[in-house]
Amino acid sequence: MKRKTPLEWKKYYESHMDEPAYHYDGPLGVELTEDGHTVFRLWSPVARWVKVLLYRTDTAEEGFRVCPMAWTEAGVWESRLSGRLTDVYYQFEVNVDGETFVTGDPQAKACGANGKRSMVVDLAATNPEGWEADKAPARGPEDIIYELHVKEFSWDSAGGFPEAYRGKYMAFTCPNTSLNGEGRVPTGVAYLKWLGVTHVQLMPVFDYGSVNETGRQEAFNWGYDPVNYNVPEGSYATDPHDGNVRIRELKSAVMALHKAGFRVIMDVVYNHSFSLDGPLQCTVPWYFYRVTETGGISNGSACGNDTASERYMCGRFILESVLYWAEEYHMDGFRFDLMGLHDVGLMNRIRQALNERFGPGEKLIYGEPWRAGDTAFENEAISADKYHLADLAPGIGIFCDDTRDALKGSVFDAADTGYVNGKPGMEKKIASGVRAWSGSGRSGSYADSPDRIITYVTAHDNHTLWDKLKVTTRERALRVRQNRLAASICLTSQGRPFMLSGEEFLRTKDGIENAYRSPISINRLDWQRSHAERAMADYYRGLIALRKRLPAFCDKTSAAPDRIRMLETEKGIVCFLADNRPGSTWEELLVVYNANDRPVTDTIPEGQWQVLSDGEDSWLWKREGGDRRLERGNLTVAPVSAVILGRVDEM
Repeated sequence: MKRKTPLEWKKYYESHMDEPAYHYDGPLGVELTEDGHTVFRLWSPVARWVKVLLYRTDTAEEGFRVCPMAWTEAGVWESRLSGRLTDVYYQFEVNVDGETFVTGDPQAKACGANGKRSMVVDLAATNPEGWEADKAPARGPEDIIYELHVKEFSWDSAGGFPEAYRGKYMAFTCPNTSLNGEGRVPTGVAYLKWLGVTHVQLMPVFDYGSVNETGRQEAFNWGYDPVNYNVPEGSYATDPHDGNVRIRELKSAVMALHKAGFRVIMDVVYNHSFSLDGPLQCTVPWYFYRVTETGGISNGSACGNDTASERYMCGRFILESVLYWAEEYHMDGFRFDLMGLHDVGLMNRIRQALNERFGPGEKLIYGEPWRAGDTAFENEAISADKYHLADLAPGIGIFCDDTRDALKGSVFDAADTGYVNGKPGMEKKIASGVRAWSGSGRSGSYADSPDRIITYVTAHDNHTLWDKLKVTTRERALRVRQNRLAASICLTSQGRPFMLSGEEFLRTKDGIENAYRSPISINRLDWQRSHAERAMADYYRGLIALRKRLPAFCDKTSAAPDRIRMLETEKGIVCFLADNRPGSTWEELLVVYNANDRPVTDTIPEGQWQVLSDGEDSWLWKREGGDRRLERGNLTVAPVSAVILGRVDEM
């Protein structure tokens, strides 16, 4: 029997897409009923027959029961069994196009080690004590996002974490860790509280395929290789075999972060799968993945496949998955990997659904507004990329690569420089970044409000900021000034600030640009370094604390860009005034960036001005006595530095 090619499957689905079997809205996965039954449901309209295979453990060689499934409606196969089969493992045996596959459940909420077998789970039984009362802390004046990887966060032995929790979810439940356990220098969650960030963005925590969950503890990957989209990753759990443990421990981590004052954002990767032999592909071949018009496998993700978000059941799967993580795990926001591979319609439906269930804007949504390559969209779908920002619903934000690259050079050319490390002609781009590329009719603007823009200088991809500066700048003292200038610009620009964990203590990955599968020794957060470079960390800390007191930059409304006045540029200089009312000690701000290798002096507006931050000290606004300086007349800005002044009526 000749099996269908990907192109033949593509044409088959295109010709059948309007049939009821391809628009099913009923329940899928496993249901534990109130009357004591376990119901398995699988959507596979192209299957000839389906069975469910039951196992006592996730590693048992033989199953203890094989149950035929019956066709019901709209392509759904069902098996209703007596008893609540909690903690039983299962797989589906599916015959499609003359070939038989044994695979996990696409809708699985729990699984065994390495995601091979799905597990029937009573989710209520996985809730840690106090979970029902868990809620996110109230939003403050600003959202300051800190990107973290679960294993990187606590792997370093100097972090003072319990040995059993190093690299695990449970490390987040340790509120008072310290350097070498000596009780003096905070690490972990205590350090995050000291720093002052408000949101923790966790790099992928759903089940991924690039790390063997039962292998070496030091095995590492960033995790952008999804297998089970609704199950936590097992390598971060203390027991990867028991499907309950990873669920309970991730919930414990989220609850602990909430209790410590942080909201939690989940980095989600719905644009591709780890491989093409997973549950989505095995149950409905080539429905969930894009195929080109010539029969090739669409690869805009550069990971071997692209999910077809514009197809009804694929879009439904992604939308319901997002809602599941928000409801079951209390996630406070979602960062979409390669969001440009998704269609605008889906992203808008996600935004609408989150607004309806949790309140407008309560859950943050933002993503990478690009793709790694071309993708084979169908049905005239519009990419959710930077160029279609106007088509995306309010409350969907994007990472701003324009500000990122203008600050320190292209991420695609290590030797390229930007404003802080000496490249001329970047002033106007930095000026546009101050307004978060927002404001009707302004040159360079493409966002309708700063709410759309994630302002950042570095993330997990590409070089860390410090490693980038090491490539472009030989003198260490100058690199330190460049780093402080970059931080000052990010934290005095509109938009929503974002930073890579460890950026504030000069994090290095030994110059490795793309460390997604480098050893954990390269990727770990170096807690010794956090102490050694505490001066830089404290500089970030001061800017973060100051930012929360400056409405001029925290404002996310469409009127916010009009707060920025007299925005002027000249060689190496960007300066502006900002309306900082209401509710601040300083009704007006004066900000000057100087990227030149010499000091610059200029006349400041009349009135009394307090120096809030300069290139050496970001805490001047809070210091008592002689360090609390006023400037009148002329202002001198040191080389490669920023100065922030606030107008005061009297001192």
